[in-house]
Amino acid sequence: MKRWTVLLLTLTLLAVGCARREVTFVTIGTGGVTGVYYPTGGAISRMINLKYDEYKIKATVESTSGSVFNINGVVSGDLEFGVAQSDRQYQAYNGLAEWSESGGKKNLRSVFAIHPESITLVAAEESGIETIADLRGKRVNLGNPGSGQLQNSRDVLKAAGITEDDISAEYVKAIEAPGLLQDERIDAFFYTVGHPNGNIKEATSGRIKVRIIDLTGAGIDEMVDELPYYARSTIPVEFYPRAANQENIETVGVKATFVTSMNVPENVVYAITREVFEHLEEFKELHPAYQVLTKENMLQGLSAPIHPGALRYYREAGLMAPE
Repeated sequence: MKRWTVLLLTLTLLAVGCARREVTFVTIGTGGVTGVYYPTGGAISRMINLKYDEYKIKATVESTSGSVFNINGVVSGDLEFGVAQSDRQYQAYNGLAEWSESGGKKNLRSVFAIHPESITLVAAEESGIETIADLRGKRVNLGNPGSGQLQNSRDVLKAAGITEDDISAEYVKAIEAPGLLQDERIDAFFYTVGHPNGNIKEATSGRIKVRIIDLTGAGIDEMVDELPYYARSTIPVEFYPRAANQENIETVGVKATFVTSMNVPENVVYAITREVFEHLEEFKELHPAYQVLTKENMLQGLSAPIHPGALRYYREAGLMAPE
């Protein structure tokens, strides 16, 4: 009798162990908690966790410093998924910018694109900054190391013929910049983000009156023509009624994208892709920046190869031609 009891207990423990081994844990790298990346990752994780019984996937979200951190985390295996700007995806895969000495992160894979992100330049009215050329000699936050916006700021400055030596540059996180501006410790800051955004609302609602600067004209137009991941974008003035602007702001932007590694199993990427696309209308209700999303434009702006798991769903859904 004891022998049968021990055998039964052993089989039970083996069964429990096997069941536990079936669970896949994934972590999604996002950004600051006040930006769009963090709720994006949160929404995706909730979607997949609600289907735990079907997929046996447990997803968690990590607040990170942004695109560069997320891409490096994904390709190293520290993260399974990450949100990253389309330009950073392009640079990482092709061995440019921070990845110029690595030969490119060839195990990086695209899953889908998300919302458009505009390069946003916010300046104190009293600083006299009305165009990007007026940044010379001013105190300007360009973005923290490891963020996509730092490279965007540098690209825009370069296009306008301005170097970092021409300004007094700061390199703090976007979440800190509105407070610095309102405390008169900086004159302006860059932020690459989807709109409307809480940090920009904070910056436009304080004691110091601010203006969002158009990024147009010579140099900027050539940058858009030269770099395939940039495109023209417009920030509706009604999003920020307390800013000094009277008209929509014309600027340039990139796209937020969802990335992974070629080492993440196909069934995991398929499940997450399927849940987002099959519940797209619910997903779009989570943030005003998502309202422009369609299944078709979520396949645009992907500059690394698409992961086989995502491809499988796109072909099943008729969004891509079968092999």
